[in-house]
Amino acid sequence: MSFISMIRRGISNTKSLRSTSWCLANRFLTPDNTISNVNNMDKAIENTSVGVNACGVCHSDLHVMKGELPFSSPCVVGHEITGEVVELGPLTDHKLIERYPIGSRVVGAFIMPCGNCSYCSKGHDDLCEDFFAYNRAKGTLYDGETRLFLRDGGKPVFMYSMGGLAEYCVVPVHALTNLPESLPYTESAILGCAVFTAYGAMAHAAEVRPGDSVAVIGVGGVGSSCLQIARAFGASDIIAVDVQDDKLQKAKLFGATHTINAKQEDAIEKIREITGGAGVDVAVEALGKPQTFFQCFNSVRDGGKAVMIGLTQSGAIGEVDINRLVRRKIQVIGSYGGRARQDLPKLVRLAETGIFNLSDAVSRKYKFEEAGQAFQDLNEGKIVGRAVIEIM
Repeated sequence: MSFISMIRRGISNTKSLRSTSWCLANRFLTPDNTISNVNNMDKAIENTSVGVNACGVCHSDLHVMKGELPFSSPCVVGHEITGEVVELGPLTDHKLIERYPIGSRVVGAFIMPCGNCSYCSKGHDDLCEDFFAYNRAKGTLYDGETRLFLRDGGKPVFMYSMGGLAEYCVVPVHALTNLPESLPYTESAILGCAVFTAYGAMAHAAEVRPGDSVAVIGVGGVGSSCLQIARAFGASDIIAVDVQDDKLQKAKLFGATHTINAKQEDAIEKIREITGGAGVDVAVEALGKPQTFFQCFNSVRDGGKAVMIGLTQSGAIGEVDINRLVRRKIQVIGSYGGRARQDLPKLVRLAETGIFNLSDAVSRKYKFEEAGQAFQDLNEGKIVGRAVIEIM
């Protein structure tokens, strides 16, 4: 499948915007259309305009682009960003204004908590009601409006998370945290999704403890981040499973003590062999396929946790052995990501201290004009680890 990037320049009352807009082949915008960034800050409570420096290349965006995940179209993808604060909404709390003054270096989480719903009030930012009701369901921010429109006719262009594959984006302020000068913009972009997703799976869903055995099935950008987090949490046996030898080789750099090529060996049998026949305490599925869902469930020991974090085509079904689930107390847990206000500052600190290796986690860098090629490479399995698009 070919992905075409359409780079457009538009001028609004406040700023110009280059943006990469994606839709299905029969719904591409015409080349002479341009996108205008309309801030609507006068309507926004605690929204922040960010000048984007870098944006990660993620399979979730790819699923949207290929039509595998239903989403409003046309849209701007990109949900893993770093950049600088250029404007704050007029109703932003003064403490947040002090935390994020104009010019602040920031990193953004793809799950953008409103900070006010019943889940956010309990600290469960990953279940934010407004994020799922407005952004994931409608492609808008939490006043029900997008911030992107075609200049010719004003047709709305929707936002996947913040629509970060652009020069500017508008982000709910609770999704941001400060990025210290010691961390680079490009590599740090992956903190907002790849690392954020891995941390949510390991800390909140799996609750990995020192000495736990962990298997990660699918060691791309998110899966390889799971390896690093498992190592940071003190896991003992850390088993990487994939079908590409180059990814498995790099997995050793991120903490894998064992690797399994699932094309050459039965992954479930090999995991049990490594663990003395018992299975692992925690298995993480990071690919989003029924086959790997099955492998994940059947790789855990009695009482173990099978954590599913890979997205897949809408409507896909994963199978489990009901009797084993019931009799052996297997826990099957879904995990979409971390909790922005709690976790994102911790991830910045892990990267700043070198516990999380950002430089090796980012394997490819692309220019903004090469965004189409970046997603083409991702679709063809050519990216080992994570790729980032440099915008400014």
